Amino acid sequence: MNYKLFLLSLIAVIGMASTAFARTKSVRNTDVNVPFGTEQVATQVAEHEINVYGGNYTDGDKFDGLTRKVGFDRMIPPHALEVCFEKTTHIIFPSEIVYCDLGNENLVAGLADGAKNVLRVKSAFKSFKQETNLSVITEDGSYYSFNVKFAKEPLLLNIEMTDFLHDGEAVNRPNNAQEIYLERLGSESPMLVKLIMKSIYKQNKREIKHIGSKRFGVQFLLKSIYANNGLLYFHTELKNTSNIPFDVDYVSFKIVDKKVIKRTAMQEQVLEPLRAQNYVTVVHGKSSERTVFALEKFTIPDDKQLVIEIAEKEGGRHQSFVVENEDIVRANVIDELSIQ
Repeated sequence: MNYKLFLLSLIAVIGMASTAFARTKSVRNTDVNVPFGTEQVATQVAEHEINVYGGNYTDGDKFDGLTRKVGFDRMIPPHALEVCFEKTTHIIFPSEIVYCDLGNENLVAGLADGAKNVLRVKSAFKSFKQETNLSVITEDGSYYSFNVKFAKEPLLLNIEMTDFLHDGEAVNRPNNAQEIYLERLGSESPMLVKLIMKSIYKQNKREIKHIGSKRFGVQFLLKSIYANNGLLYFHTELKNTSNIPFDVDYVSFKIVDKKVIKRTAMQEQVLEPLRAQNYVTVVHGKSSERTVFALEKFTIPDDKQLVIEIAEKEGGRHQSFVVENEDIVRANVIDELSIQ
C-alpha cells in the first residue's frame, strides 16, 4: 500500500514540473523574454507595454515591434471648420491651391470659378454626425489642416487664411504652419523663394544699367539678376511716360539664336518662370511697376542669347531686350542671412 502511495506522489510531482516548464517556454516565445509563472512577470510585461506604447493605449493601438509615440510637438494643430448643406463656406488662401484632400464623402469641395486661391466647401448631405477633416497645400509650400463638423448655421462662412510669412509675433512661421517642398522648385524651399523675391522687390536696387529698351513712351528695364540654390531671379521694371495705360498681354523669356533671319519654333527655347512677385497686368499712364521673376538656373551657349519680351494687349508698344551669357554668370549671389 505504501508503494502505491509513493508511485502516485512521484507521478504528481512529474506532472507539476512538466506544466511549469511548458508555461515558462510559452512565455519565452513572446516579445518579452522573461520567466513566467508568477504575478511579478505579468507586472513586468505591463510596465514594458506602458513604456513603449503609453498608459492610454489599448490593444488595438499597439504596433509590431518597438514603436515611439508621435509627440504633440510634431503635430500641426488643425483649424476648426463648420459646414452645412444649405450654404457654402469659402476659404481664401494667400496663394494658389495645388492640393486638396477631403476626409470622407460627407464633404464636397472645389475651386471657386476664376479664382485659384479660393476653396468652396459644403456638406454633401443634409446632416452628418461624424467629424471629418480637410487638408490643403498651396503654391507657396504652406500646409493647412482643418477638422470639419456639420452645423445647421455655421458661424463663419467666409474665411481668410493668414499668410504664414506674416503670422506670429516673433517668427515668420507659427507652429501651425508646415512647409512643403514642391517638385518644380527642386531642393529650394518655397517659403524661402517667396522671402527672397519680396526682399529683392523691397530693396529695389538697379545693379544693371545697360540692359533695356525704350520706345513709344514706354521703357522696359532689367534692374538686377540674382542667383541662389539653383534658381535665378530677374528684377524688371516697366515705365510708362505716356498718358495711355499699358495693358500687359504676356512676358516671355526665350533663348534664341543670335543670327536668325526668320525665327521658328525649333529655333526658340521658351523658359517658363516658376514664380513672380507683383506680376504686372497694367501700367497706368505716368507711372511704373516692377516685377521679380524666378526661373530655374540656366546658361546660354555662345551662339545664343536670352530675349525678354513684354507685349501690350491689343496694342503695338511691345518691348524687348537681350541678355547675354556673361550677364547671367555675373548674377549676384544672395546672402540668405540678410533677407528681410
